[in-house]
Amino acid sequence: MKRSRRLIIEDLSSAPNPQFVRPGYVDLTGTWRFAFDDDNRGLSGRWYADPDQLRERITVPYPPESALSGIHDTSYHSVLWYARAFETAPLARGERLLLTFGAVDYEATVWVDGALVGAHRGGQSSFSIDITDALNGDATHWIVVRAFDDPFNVEQLRGKQDWQSSPHSIWYERTSGIWQPVWLERTPSVRIESVFWRFDSARWAIEYEIALSAVPEKGSELAIEFELGDRTLPGIQLTPTGRTASGSIGLSGSREVMDPGALLWSPTRPNLLGATVTLSAPGQVDDIVQSYIGLRTVELTSSKVLINGRPEFLRFVLEQGYWPESQLAAPSPEALKREVELIQELGFNGARIHQKVEDPRFLYWADHLGLLLWGETANSFTYSQQSIAWHAQEWQEIVTRDRNHPSIISWVPFNESWGVNELSRSRPQQHAVQAAYHQTHQLDGSRPVIGNDGWENVAADIFTIHDYSWDEALLRRRYGSPDGLQEAIASHFPASRPLIAGDFDHTGKPVMVTEYGGVSFAPASGEKWYGYGRVNTEPEFINKYRALTSALSESDLLCGFCYTQLTDTLQETNGLLTDKREPKVPMEDIRKITMG
Repeated sequence: MKRSRRLIIEDLSSAPNPQFVRPGYVDLTGTWRFAFDDDNRGLSGRWYADPDQLRERITVPYPPESALSGIHDTSYHSVLWYARAFETAPLARGERLLLTFGAVDYEATVWVDGALVGAHRGGQSSFSIDITDALNGDATHWIVVRAFDDPFNVEQLRGKQDWQSSPHSIWYERTSGIWQPVWLERTPSVRIESVFWRFDSARWAIEYEIALSAVPEKGSELAIEFELGDRTLPGIQLTPTGRTASGSIGLSGSREVMDPGALLWSPTRPNLLGATVTLSAPGQVDDIVQSYIGLRTVELTSSKVLINGRPEFLRFVLEQGYWPESQLAAPSPEALKREVELIQELGFNGARIHQKVEDPRFLYWADHLGLLLWGETANSFTYSQQSIAWHAQEWQEIVTRDRNHPSIISWVPFNESWGVNELSRSRPQQHAVQAAYHQTHQLDGSRPVIGNDGWENVAADIFTIHDYSWDEALLRRRYGSPDGLQEAIASHFPASRPLIAGDFDHTGKPVMVTEYGGVSFAPASGEKWYGYGRVNTEPEFINKYRALTSALSESDLLCGFCYTQLTDTLQETNGLLTDKREPKVPMEDIRKITMG
């Protein structure tokens, strides 16, 4: 096996999933054929075998509700059809063609050249399908997708997508169908399915777990190579004997000749190691996957969050990840990078992704620029055996895909009891949250997990509280001393919910106010607004932000805060920025207050 010595792709930022990139992937975003199917005639009419039935045109990956899609229809449509032609050179013997969707909301059924190739349920997670055996002998091939997204199904994981005809309260326009990139990859018959990295700081080693699509042939080799800039770090070459290869690679040799801090990832020094994994097997081309690693640890004391053993006060902002022209999809890859930059320019060192799984390219920029994140997902609106089963399956896919991102320092499977609405009174619902908490630790184990954020804490490593009090003196009293916190636990019922459910014991856990503020700046007296309080002038806005934020940032009891929210979003006018990402007041003023 030849060692690559250098990364094949120098810049991974444009790849649809920068953590897992095969050189030579083919981007399928752009113009697709499209049709609504309100009468549900497409299956019986065999639209999957006749793309000419799809007479409209849509720009993928923008949802049809959005302006950038070219459709811009926000009315109710449960069934959507897509079609896209593509050409590919003849496959070599044993070579396979893999089709991947970043996200399709909510249920996707996929055909290639009229043959059914696969299906997937879950609007936030990615999925891949081997389409090789469906390819006909023509030069041009067709992908057809049927997306089903019931706007009234409360068991479906929908997050902040509204079920009403127009957005109301805290809910937004729906995002249906394909809303993240689509791409093709040529792979050998036995390929690398997934890569999982974990940093063992005690042994100064990288633990790895690499899954293959099948048991490799005798004589196969697997190589792992690491780089830091122009330096080659210790790697490994092994002989895989099954579908999973795992072990560890020591870095102690490099530690002796290099500054250890140059290897570690932190918000102030977001160092990343390039990683290349190569599978070589007799009679097939090498399968090469590029990735990267951020070496860092996340630990907790009774009052602090430690990154690489050092306290890091979490100055977070709530990130809805919604744009007026493209909804939950970003308007461009550049917009994802700019979103991270804006958060940091406002003085925050982190963001709480809210009721959404972010685009992997956003996570890439958080990794590269040093922004801490909490990884959340969309929740359903009701509790049932079906909704919990759907949640567990999709959450496993989400954590498995994104667990290599060093920027993600905590997981949040549920928020504010969405989908577990009777959490304080229902033992089955408490078990559902506890199961998600333990499922997450089983899948990852390197980060804290908050089972249900904000109130009704029932299984969590950090005790989280949502507190929209407008009175800064009350905030200081609640979070200024252990006695004040105990008083808050007894008397503070956000949304009429207790802070603790079941037998949860908050003692010995760090405390964080994970939602507060929500100040709406609406200068005109007759202007519509939504928030947790309103101000009319720029000085009022700055003073209220200062008063609320300083009450929390000066607390010795808290490990951090999360302000609601980064941008205005439709009827929600409580952003620090407008929905066009323009500052309402000088950003430097906000930055100084945020940073204390």
